[in-house]
Amino acid sequence: MKIQKEIIEFEQGKSFKLFSPSLKNCFFWHYHPEIELVYVEAVNGIRHVGKNISGFTDSDLLLIGSNVPHLNFDYGIQTECRQLVLQLRESFLQDIILPVPEFENIKTLLERSYLGLSFYGETKETVVQKLQIIKDKNAFESLVGLIEILQILADSSEVKELNKEDTRIKWFLNDKIRMGTIYDYIHENYDRKPNVNEVARIVSLSTPAFCRYFKKQTNMTFTDFVNNYRINQAKIFLLKDQSVTEVCFQVGFESLSYFNKLFKQHTGETPSEFKKKHFRPIEINGKIAPITKETACNK
Repeated sequence: MKIQKEIIEFEQGKSFKLFSPSLKNCFFWHYHPEIELVYVEAVNGIRHVGKNISGFTDSDLLLIGSNVPHLNFDYGIQTECRQLVLQLRESFLQDIILPVPEFENIKTLLERSYLGLSFYGETKETVVQKLQIIKDKNAFESLVGLIEILQILADSSEVKELNKEDTRIKWFLNDKIRMGTIYDYIHENYDRKPNVNEVARIVSLSTPAFCRYFKKQTNMTFTDFVNNYRINQAKIFLLKDQSVTEVCFQVGFESLSYFNKLFKQHTGETPSEFKKKHFRPIEINGKIAPITKETACNK
């Protein structure tokens, strides 16, 4: 559960690889020198890139720079999901992009990717369509398609920087605490009352030392992180057509008004507004049914 270096292998004669991993319940907190473009589609999920921990709904498209630690994006997702991951050879920027003056914007994009970049809107939709297309092309045509994708990302204003500082692996190398242990504890206890003293004891730190460590690693207090996790779990239950009141208590809140207030702070909309906007019933055998674990990917 410590940060691991992933060793990526490429097919001979190819500058990148495009595949669909599925790790699900595996906590894979890792880094690699290869720049990575990730598309993940799920009802709801959590992204952890560098020091940024935040949620996404429906789908996410991220460009992750060289040696930036990140968690697999399907970790802890309780509904169905699918992923497309594109990884560039370590020498891609140096050998293919830098020597070509016309690729100046792409060069800037890839150099900036160490912050972790999340794309949205039409940019995301267009890039995902093109990723699907290049999967079935020959080596040359897929490379041309990749350059086109990078140019679209480089020219886009529909992008959010996930980190404000350098969080490449050199920043994390002294971390000897197992973040996976903390994640697992929160996942098992978020619907009750996660105890900071208990989790500090589990990872062999005093409570003050744990609080300093956790804030340094995540830019969040332990309480804020737990509440963030609860809100993300609440989204899942709301999209399974459970009532706002049911969800409030199911994820560990004791006050409906506080749940509504915190949910809006995190998402910009109340639980009722979120459900109305994102919940989509589907038909099974001619009958309307809610999105469930089995049907989420068929919407």
